[in-house]
Amino acid sequence: MPTATNNKYALAATDSEIEKAKAALETNGFKVLVVDNLQQAKNKVEEHIPSGSEVFTATSVTLNEAGIEQELNSSDKYVSVRDKFMALMGDPEKAVEMRRVGSGSDWTVGSVHAVTEDGQVVVASATGSQLPNYVYGASNVIWVVGSQKIVPNLSDAFDRIETHTFKLEDARAQEAYGAHSSLNKLLVYRKETQGRVTIILVKQAVGF
Repeated sequence: MPTATNNKYALAATDSEIEKAKAALETNGFKVLVVDNLQQAKNKVEEHIPSGSEVFTATSVTLNEAGIEQELNSSDKYVSVRDKFMALMGDPEKAVEMRRVGSGSDWTVGSVHAVTEDGQVVVASATGSQLPNYVYGASNVIWVVGSQKIVPNLSDAFDRIETHTFKLEDARAQEAYGAHSSLNKLLVYRKETQGRVTIILVKQAVGF
């Protein structure tokens, strides 16, 4: 486990900080729902996604903690794109097909690493496998986000990722895969087409 992280980024946001971020995000085209806990977040995700939809779940501690990843990939209610994606992984002859499968779906569900009070979102990734769906490929995107990820501005967003999030993710990657993670790709999301991306802000501190 990491020896130290920047603990100020682990604290849940205040109601006023949440409301400020919510208003700014909505101005920038995001749909924002505020819930008290992960169970409510899970309920909202299930309410939004029609039965029978193709769903891609990005790797996310938040989704795991909420039981969302398990529900979307194991339930008969949905078609798991992740299962199709993982079945192709490791076969060089199917690498292009794997990328195509993982780049466009009816719904993509995941999380992000920082949300600014002026309505911007930042995602960090080692491989970038979740980014095609987030940016363009998915028809609908849902992000479940702990309120501790709310920061004043982009400078703080990058600092949060480098001094807090990455250390936790690197430790998780070593435990899960036996290898270090890496901050290879950063996506700054400024605005979105109205209604495409739903952000579920959880008042608690959840995920990295």
